[in-house]
Amino acid sequence: MRAIVATRALPSSDPLAFEPRELPDPSPGDQDLLIRVEAVAVNPVDAKVRASLPHEPGTPRILGWDGAGVVEAVGGAVRDFSPGDAVFFAGDITRPGCYAEKVLVDGRLCGPKPAILSFAEAAALPLTSLTAWEALFERIGLDSEGADAGRSLLILGGAGGVGSIAIQLARRAGLEVIATASRPESRAWCLDLGASHVVDHHQPLAPQLAALGYGEVDAIANFSDTDAYWNVMAELIKPQGAIVCIVGNRSPLDLNVLKSKSVRLAWEFMFTRPQYRTADMAQQGVILGIISKLVDSGGLRSTCHDRLSPINADTLGQAHGRLESGQAIGKLVLVGWLA
Repeated sequence: MRAIVATRALPSSDPLAFEPRELPDPSPGDQDLLIRVEAVAVNPVDAKVRASLPHEPGTPRILGWDGAGVVEAVGGAVRDFSPGDAVFFAGDITRPGCYAEKVLVDGRLCGPKPAILSFAEAAALPLTSLTAWEALFERIGLDSEGADAGRSLLILGGAGGVGSIAIQLARRAGLEVIATASRPESRAWCLDLGASHVVDHHQPLAPQLAALGYGEVDAIANFSDTDAYWNVMAELIKPQGAIVCIVGNRSPLDLNVLKSKSVRLAWEFMFTRPQYRTADMAQQGVILGIISKLVDSGGLRSTCHDRLSPINADTLGQAHGRLESGQAIGKLVLVGWLA
């Protein structure tokens, strides 16, 4: 099979940042699906893993943990999928990724591709949908079906991949969503996805929220920068509110700023379940099944904003460069392999 590998930490603009290789087709284990990859999406975690590689050429690493494709073979213990099924998946960061024509993914981590979406549109969804769902409805305990309707949620990083899904899920749950964005096109994107308000993250947030009638908010989902927003989150969160973050802190943070308000702080890392093979690992497949049904019923839409083709070393370098610029809206997807 063809694969695009990274062997060392190089700038995304370097012609050697990604290299084409011919590798043997992988063989599925008992719980695995062997998937023919049709489309892949890029995520910040891809760039972070690439940057963590040695500076000298080392063991080739296949990156990419967000894709859609067709099942070619299944392991002996798989019951929910069969060859020929169209699926979407994020998978397991400890295994080879999907910058390849074929990938092995534990079937319990996969969902049926939404029928109304193309493979490119579907590939934009798994990692961000799982992250947003777990962050909002599991880590800080908001109700996905509306029991918390009317409560306020501040989403930091509203136009990014995770924020774009979180806005939709939160609005469906009846929450009042305030998202951060700065450029006209990213503001318009957030409003179109269902945000009630958009505030400029380049300006002080407290006065902007106060002008909208929010002295404090019930919950905060930080999909941007934990360090940069730490003190302002402590200021804006209501007593007994909840905060969830997905980006690791660079410096020590003072937890005491949350103590007097009895604020709940949670981390969300989408790969926790597969990485540690938790007892509830199959819940990720369940969530993707819910996402698929929501898309097909019109309750959720793909956040695929831009596409590149074909899937090769050059387009992956371009995609990582755009990702690292910090200007991406929604998801960037690569689709198709040259014959």
